Amino acid sequence: MSASTGRRANDATLRVDDRQHLPLSLAPAAQAGRMSTGPSRRRLLQLGAGATALFTVAGGAAWLWRPGVRGGRLTPSGRAVFRAVARAVLEGSLPAEPAALDAALERHLQRLDETIAGFPTATQAEIAQLLGVLSVSATRQWLTGLRSDWADASVNELEAALRRMRTTDHELRQQAYHALRDLTNAAYFAQSEHWLLLGYPGPSAV
Repeated sequence: MSASTGRRANDATLRVDDRQHLPLSLAPAAQAGRMSTGPSRRRLLQLGAGATALFTVAGGAAWLWRPGVRGGRLTPSGRAVFRAVARAVLEGSLPAEPAALDAALERHLQRLDETIAGFPTATQAEIAQLLGVLSVSATRQWLTGLRSDWADASVNELEAALRRMRTTDHELRQQAYHALRDLTNAAYFAQSEHWLLLGYPGPSAV
């Protein structure tokens, strides 16, 4: 297998190109002819337990300084993380033209706000903790290997960071990867204008 073929194979799991690569919360719904908007509650609970250990190792309550969610909405630092993650996970589905890309990402972040606002308070707290850790340079580098700030990182750098998280043997990094990817895909592909990218034509007329 060539290097370019291998890279495409690795990158495929970062994006939603077909039903095989749907996030776990969307795959059963798409197959059944309906859409779902929420990521796995069990996965987020696992992330919360692992995050507690990370805070102890990486400096305690660093996330309190820059929480990623406040009042059920993404904070500026949380938006920066998810905007960057979307550029990698949704690359190929987003517009290429800069102004259109910015508008699409802003709509996506608004949809993420709506998705997160619908979660229980405990789940919102777990997301806030994860985004808080990812917003601090030292803990971001430890968890993802990404040295650049989220806003400054290229798509290639972001894809490489997510790939490291996905393929590592470290369970917390894998859980963080899946939480970021699943939330991103769930919010983006819950919008009806994106259903055709999944091969889903929409609800049948009754």
